[in-house]
Amino acid sequence: MTTANPEDAEPARIRPPLGSGVAGAWRWLWSALRSLLAAIASMWGSLRESINRPLASYYLLLGASGLLLTIGLIMVLSASSVRSYLVYDDSYAVVKRQLMWVAIGLPCAWVASRLPIRQIRRLAYPGFLFALVLLALVARFGVYVNGNKNWLAVGPFTMQPAEVAKLAVVLWAANIYAHKERRLRELHHLLVPVVPGLFAVIALVLVGRDLGTAMVLAAILLGMLWVVGAPMRLFGLSLSVLAVAAVGLAATDPERLQRITHFTDPFKDYTDTGWQPAHGLYALSSGGWFGQGIGASTQKWGDLPEAHTDYIFAVLGEELGLVGTLLVVGLFLTIAYAAVRVALSTEDPFVRYATFGIVVWLLGQMIINVGMVLAVLPVIGIPLPIVSYGGSALLPSLVALGLVIGFARREPGAAAALAARRRTRSAGLSAPASAPAAPPAATPAAASTSPASPTHTPSR
Repeated sequence: MTTANPEDAEPARIRPPLGSGVAGAWRWLWSALRSLLAAIASMWGSLRESINRPLASYYLLLGASGLLLTIGLIMVLSASSVRSYLVYDDSYAVVKRQLMWVAIGLPCAWVASRLPIRQIRRLAYPGFLFALVLLALVARFGVYVNGNKNWLAVGPFTMQPAEVAKLAVVLWAANIYAHKERRLRELHHLLVPVVPGLFAVIALVLVGRDLGTAMVLAAILLGMLWVVGAPMRLFGLSLSVLAVAAVGLAATDPERLQRITHFTDPFKDYTDTGWQPAHGLYALSSGGWFGQGIGASTQKWGDLPEAHTDYIFAVLGEELGLVGTLLVVGLFLTIAYAAVRVALSTEDPFVRYATFGIVVWLLGQMIINVGMVLAVLPVIGIPLPIVSYGGSALLPSLVALGLVIGFARREPGAAAALAARRRTRSAGLSAPASAPAAPPAATPAAASTSPASPTHTPSR
């Protein structure tokens, strides 16, 4: 009798699971899609719950501002290293100056976030007058940089008073509109004195041929008029006047006219006015999805002018790719979203108008800078807020963000949550860490049965 070798036996046929084939594949895909949708719904619910917390706006502003500042320092170091070595024989010369401005700006932002609103409003008029005086000094004693007379020499430093004027006009206009809260339906109170005052600031800026800053100030003016409820016909008239003025100013400057007429096709005049925007596009296109890596930019080696200031977004795109550029734009949008939440939830008209004006300023300047680098807007010399090099632009921006963060801290829910947290922390600190535990108080029943009780009779 022979025993069959198990290895020689025909393997049993494995039956496919019930529902295999096309129908089973569809059911599997449907099940996977349902699981994915359920996970997305759960994540969205958790995100909405986190956003609806009292301190959400405060933490969004704080986190997004801190990330932008950190990215800015890294990119200034990378974008300026070659120029710093060639000019100053020190690859870290420019970023050291930026670190100095950050060291000055952060305490200023902290103080701004803690200032009482009444004190901020008291500084509105002096700040506006101070900005006007600085702009007048620039018109008379200004220093030319890259063809624009918009810098003022103060000892060993040079400053750009137009950057200070952006914050000054926002607080000044917000203070006036807060005073006129109940009279803003009348066109006279809506326009005077904010519109003439801003026109005076814009005129002084244009004396120095700084068309980019004038456009940002015009955007602030239109944003403030919109938030206080100006009629739409006023916007149509204002936009028409601004467009005619911009075209007229450009037509009087041959270089500026070439930039405006050639910005849609920078390769048309590649060796002259198209040099900077063309190399900016080269930098962005070579970055791909994830970039060449921090420090690996090739355009910053002399081909891209102003790589660490106006065109830092191009270097960022080359080194961090599309993901990095979207991250930076997303951080700006996060700041705008959180600030608008603060503006909509407050009952103080000054906080509402000032917050919205700061959002228009920072977000509008970001849009102009990114559009300039992408060659969808003409090159007009506007830095990327918080990210680009320059103390004159960084300090007012940090103070403005500090003000908005302070407004977020004063929201009723946020203030209550922070007060509760401080009470909890102080209670934890006030409790002695090594105090001996007190003996428990004797209850009447325990006292009657205690051996030391005089009425107790021991059992025999």
